[in-house]
Amino acid sequence: MKTFLIGMPGCGKTTVIELYESLCHEQIYDTDAFITSRHGDISTIFSDYGEEYFRELETEVIREICNYGDDAFVSTGGGAVLREENVRLFKENGDVVYLRTGLETLLKRLEGDASRPLLSGDRKERLTKLYEERTPIYERVADLIIDTDGLTPEEVLKKITDEMKRRK
Repeated sequence: MKTFLIGMPGCGKTTVIELYESLCHEQIYDTDAFITSRHGDISTIFSDYGEEYFRELETEVIREICNYGDDAFVSTGGGAVLREENVRLFKENGDVVYLRTGLETLLKRLEGDASRPLLSGDRKERLTKLYEERTPIYERVADLIIDTDGLTPEEVLKKITDEMKRRK
C-alpha cells in the first residue's frame, strides 16, 4: 500500500517523505524528482513544451510508481490531482493524504523560490488563484487531511503515521 501526499506547492510533501525515509528507512518516491532526473528541469519543460506535456509525464511516472509492488510514501506534484486518471491511480493503490497549509504560510515558505513555473510573475496573485482552484479538489480527493500550519515536519509525519495506524 502506498501513501500519496498531495497539496499545494510549499506544503511540505518532499520534506515529509525525505524525513520518513531517514527515520523509518522505508521506500519513498517523489514524482517531480523522477521527472527531473529523466527529462530535466521542470521550469524548462513548462517553458519548452507546456503544462499539458508536463502533466503527461507526471501521469506516466505515477502509473509507473503504482506498478511497483512495494509500500511507499509518495510525494506528488501540486497539480497531480487535476487529472482524474491520477486520482484513480492514487485511490486504487493506497491512501491519499492532503497536507493542508494556509495561504500565508505557503507564501512565506515559497518566498524567493524561483523554481516553480506556475508561480512566476506576481507570486501572491498566482498562488492565491491556485489555492482557490485546488483546495476543493484536494479536500474531495483526500482520505486524510493534515493541517500543517505551525507544525514541524516531524510533527506532520507523526500525525500522518499515527492516523494511518489508527485507520488500519
